[in-house]
Amino acid sequence: MNDDNLTRLRIEYGKTEAMRFTGHLDLYKTWERTLRRAGLPLAYSQGFNPRPKINLSSALPLGFTSQAETIDIWLEDPVELDQIETSLRSAAPPGINIQAVSEVDLRAPALQTQVIAAEFEVTFFDPVPDLRERVEAILAADALPRVRRKKEYDLRPLIEQITVLPEDEQGKPRLHMRLTAQEGATGRPDEVLAELGLPPEASRIHRTKIHYAEGESV
Repeated sequence: MNDDNLTRLRIEYGKTEAMRFTGHLDLYKTWERTLRRAGLPLAYSQGFNPRPKINLSSALPLGFTSQAETIDIWLEDPVELDQIETSLRSAAPPGINIQAVSEVDLRAPALQTQVIAAEFEVTFFDPVPDLRERVEAILAADALPRVRRKKEYDLRPLIEQITVLPEDEQGKPRLHMRLTAQEGATGRPDEVLAELGLPPEASRIHRTKIHYAEGESV
């Protein structure tokens, strides 16, 4: 296959409540089925087990929702973007919210290699009276040593920003976080919550934006 004949498309989408407990591998399979249902002329990899050329962005931990997910796909034949968007919206299952489709340079780096930071909104189910004090203590710390998967690391340099937001319409406390993504070290909001002394399962975590090295944000 001559790559010069391919078209690379970037799909921006949300992962909503119905897909909240779908893991990264199952999400990939969901996208395969969705793209086939949409009738798109997918390009395939070479070799004994050809697979559709699909490139998902940064994996979203199980239980999180998001309005800022991205996936790149490659097509063998060009299709009008409006037609692709319409077909995808019809084919997507509940929990996948198609937002936009655009063409991307074939030579652009893989999505997951370009992620430099992500933003999250955390909504707590119950009141946290001393939330602001807990946040200030973390931000004032020189280091926050933690262990994840038997590996020691410092969480503090992975935290770019934590802001206490106004309560939502139901009076529930909220936080905004911007966390760094580095090779071998990515800030996770559930780890930040654990450092705050707050169980991650006592909140809902929603990714609101992904920042890429090339200057784009989704």
